Amino acid sequence: MSVAADSPPFAQEASGNPQPSERRTAHAVRALGLLVAIGVLAVVVLLSVWVGTKDIPFTSTWNVLWQHDGSSDAVIIHSYRIPRTLLGFFVGAALGLSGALMQALTRNPLADPGLLGISLGASSGVVVAIGFLGIATVLGYVWFAFAGAAVASVVVYLIGSSGRSTATPERLVLAGMALTAVLYAFNTAVLLLDPLAFNEFRFWNVGSLAGRGYGVLWAVLPFILLGIVLALSLIRPLNVLAMGDQLGKALGANLGRTRLVGAFAVTLLCGAATAAIGPVWFVGLAVPHVARLVVGPDQRWVLPYSLVLAPILLLGADVLGRVVAAPSELQVGIVTAFLGAPVFIALCRRRKPVAL
Repeated sequence: MSVAADSPPFAQEASGNPQPSERRTAHAVRALGLLVAIGVLAVVVLLSVWVGTKDIPFTSTWNVLWQHDGSSDAVIIHSYRIPRTLLGFFVGAALGLSGALMQALTRNPLADPGLLGISLGASSGVVVAIGFLGIATVLGYVWFAFAGAAVASVVVYLIGSSGRSTATPERLVLAGMALTAVLYAFNTAVLLLDPLAFNEFRFWNVGSLAGRGYGVLWAVLPFILLGIVLALSLIRPLNVLAMGDQLGKALGANLGRTRLVGAFAVTLLCGAATAAIGPVWFVGLAVPHVARLVVGPDQRWVLPYSLVLAPILLLGADVLGRVVAAPSELQVGIVTAFLGAPVFIALCRRRKPVAL
């Protein structure tokens, strides 16, 4: 039923194959699959509120979820687990959508938002805040992380668009790799010279939802929401972009504007997510790949599926980290690495990455 992975969706429709009835059936199946994924996400969200280091019965969790009665269980649910779950939901959506957008912009199914230097830019902002300004709270250095991600993306775009050539995906990736190497050297030098800064930085760098309250959520939420809106507005231009630059221009697409807005959306999404909980690997890389395996290369479905599947992975990994190490817990960044890497390798071994 799904669209073949070897050709762009619009090109297939132009060829008259598949037939309209088959396309309608395929769309219905994909819509049903998306509804099922949303249902799974709702279950995972509820599990995230229910499961924790303190065992609270489900009935008590359900009751205090709707009515804060002032009990210790209600305080745990409303002050810790709900903001943690909401942050995991939005950060997961941001990581999945930024990964799908990055892969579509570069036409590389193995691309990652970190290729633009955004993750290392956020890390450098945290290093500066901790090492030079003595800021040691999450809410304090979240702004420096986001500022570092934004500055890194601007530098990458300026380098990639310098000279007579435009900012092609290849030039942007090369600029991002170069900047990543420079920032990595800077971070390493500062942290090696300041053991106290390294000790503080490592707790952020591992990637964790623990200890993040409403303050962090409200700080990054506007940027994530704006990034989601911009990303979803590029669905049709990204489908045209998949046909290649020459055909895209012939169809009237503004490729430069699409790439600029897309890079800005990736910066907002990945920068805000990384600033909030630290770098979390494989979510932005693996989830869009899984989405394309399910629905094909059509961005009208890849982006919504990535938006839903990524929070399932992130929140599910967070819940698993609370269970396997109880009464302590494993940080979500560690769990996603353990889950994401083998699954992604297995997917790549079973079937070549779906073309974009």
